Amino acid sequence: MPAEIILHHYDTSPFSEKVRLMFGAKGLAWRSAIQPTIMPKPDLVPLTGGYRRIPVLQIGADVYCDTQVILAEIERRHPGEGDAAGPGFAVNYWADRLFFQAAVPIIFGEIGDRVPRAFIEDREKLSGRPFDVAAMQAAALPMRVQFRAQAAWIDQALSGGDFLSGKTAGLADFAAYMNIWFVAGAVPHVADALLAGLDRVNAWRKRVAAIGHGQRQEITTAEALDVARAADPAAYTDNDAHDPLGLAPGAAVKVMADDCGRDPIAGTLVAANPGRVVIAREDPGLGKLQVHFPRAGYLVMPG
Repeated sequence: MPAEIILHHYDTSPFSEKVRLMFGAKGLAWRSAIQPTIMPKPDLVPLTGGYRRIPVLQIGADVYCDTQVILAEIERRHPGEGDAAGPGFAVNYWADRLFFQAAVPIIFGEIGDRVPRAFIEDREKLSGRPFDVAAMQAAALPMRVQFRAQAAWIDQALSGGDFLSGKTAGLADFAAYMNIWFVAGAVPHVADALLAGLDRVNAWRKRVAAIGHGQRQEITTAEALDVARAADPAAYTDNDAHDPLGLAPGAAVKVMADDCGRDPIAGTLVAANPGRVVIAREDPGLGKLQVHFPRAGYLVMPG
């Protein structure tokens, strides 16, 4: 029986939308564990060891942090439709960083004055920078130019077919779509203006949205913890003997993101390779867990 897929997310998370679309493309059944949009997240950090960003994928006692490794693991377990491979990961990295950085001031330049104070304080802690609404309002116009320029790349790339990934949608489509979905959901009138005349993009976004999210069933976060408590981590032995850090399995390490949410997660190295680093840790209430992180955009340190 295939292991149950649990996605810890919330519905307005743009990064989670990529994963939900991959579930749809692959026709997968999955459990939806809705997490808070801000800290505290008492039913998430025991799984991750302190990682607080959304989404997080859980399969038994294995926990996958960041969409890079989440999408790679879904593809590993369910290859085929909606494939996540090769150049799609480069598109994903661009969408997570450069394209997203253009989307944020566009959105919060419009709605920042209405954002709750608790959300602002949470995002300041996450990023390590002030959540400066006035600065985002000032940056909104230049970022609209950047956003449209990058959306035009998508439009050009669609000249050869219905999807960026080929005849069917894949990771490149889900990643590129994420920020268009984010802006359109938050400030639809702005999205309409920025995408005006980009006819291929506007037709494509309808095709991507029509993929849907697969077979979603709700689960409480407490029930998700029960699943982890009852499971053992799966064996993972794909260690790269030529990894530049030269760390051997069994070494004590800390893993942290290099951009935001830089809380170091401590554990014992299970394996490291060009795609991911896997650490073992033990939670007092859950027992043994394995936490998977990507290599690109993450730092691994001894100790």
